Amino acid sequence: MRIFENTNIDFIGKRKAAYIFSGTLIILSLLSLLFRGLELGIDFKGGTEVALEFEKPIDVSEIRTFLDELELGNIEVKTFGGETGILVRSELQEIPSELFPKVVDRIESIMTKNFPEISFEQTNATTTSVTYDVKNSEITDQLVDRLFKAGFQATKFSEEPTNTQIIVRVGIADWVQENLHEKMPDNNFSVLKEDQVGPKIGNELKRDAVIAVLLALVVILVYLGFRFKFVFALGAVAALFHDVLITLGMFSLLYNVIPGLNLDISVNIVAAFLTLVGYSINDTVIVFDRIRENIKIHKTDAVENNINKAINRTIPRTIITSLTTLVVVAVLLFFGGEVLRGFAFTLFFGILIGTYSSVFVASPFVLEYAQKSKKNIQF
Repeated sequence: MRIFENTNIDFIGKRKAAYIFSGTLIILSLLSLLFRGLELGIDFKGGTEVALEFEKPIDVSEIRTFLDELELGNIEVKTFGGETGILVRSELQEIPSELFPKVVDRIESIMTKNFPEISFEQTNATTTSVTYDVKNSEITDQLVDRLFKAGFQATKFSEEPTNTQIIVRVGIADWVQENLHEKMPDNNFSVLKEDQVGPKIGNELKRDAVIAVLLALVVILVYLGFRFKFVFALGAVAALFHDVLITLGMFSLLYNVIPGLNLDISVNIVAAFLTLVGYSINDTVIVFDRIRENIKIHKTDAVENNINKAINRTIPRTIITSLTTLVVVAVLLFFGGEVLRGFAFTLFFGILIGTYSSVFVASPFVLEYAQKSKKNIQF
């Protein structure tokens, strides 16, 4: 990357234009977060979420009509990935009590239809499963397989050769799958993912996610305060708040705007934000190290000149590192599949805004402090 060596760009001189650019992005982000908000994923809201991949293209409105007949309350259906994938979401974790007998009747009708010669007895039932004794150990495997193909998660009570009991799970996902199998027999599908989270766990995860991000920022503030000067720590944390806020704003602004891009806030996305914080602070620390070296060597030179020299010296490293990482993240974004797309988008946009903030937010913050306090920064 020799084309970036010996650069002499006046980055600090362009800081006011950067302030306008950052200010515009922050205002847009705040307005979008205020009026549109963020769409929380199943991890934080609680409920049941099932992603399905069909063999043939599907009509989402048609599937939505089918699922509205299931008496499961408000069900959200949207595309997932391409024209053959859907994401079904319900705020329920369990089949409603008034619907439970209907689901059990459907299970028993499947058993009777496929194995009319067997007799079975219901031996146990909970809010999420039913246990049957089918009296014949020779057909338990076949029966489990038939129920599984119909969309129900069934398993044998034990692997003993004499076992005659099977357990059938009765859940939101099973009821959805069974009905879609019946309504769309000519378009088979596979389950890409299935998540179920209770509201209490969702609230705990939400709280822990916020604490994790805030603790990361506090620890970084303390660490940089000891390693450099406190003003450097404030500049770095200000840049991190800048990065996180604008990236969150993009999640709000672009939600349901780009087809195939799922921007629900989930545990994976929180992990991506923490990764972004680590990546951004690493870039900022490298610039700060160069600033400190320049201030030690050129004590009589203006702070503005020392900061500009530091940024110019780190530009080759910054470009090489950022481009290399962006290439890998871009591969994940476009070819990593729907599950990883939100994570990859967070890193892709975060790396861009994080690299920008190291140059145009964190470093100018130090300069503004020196100019307004009229104090020399010395190490």
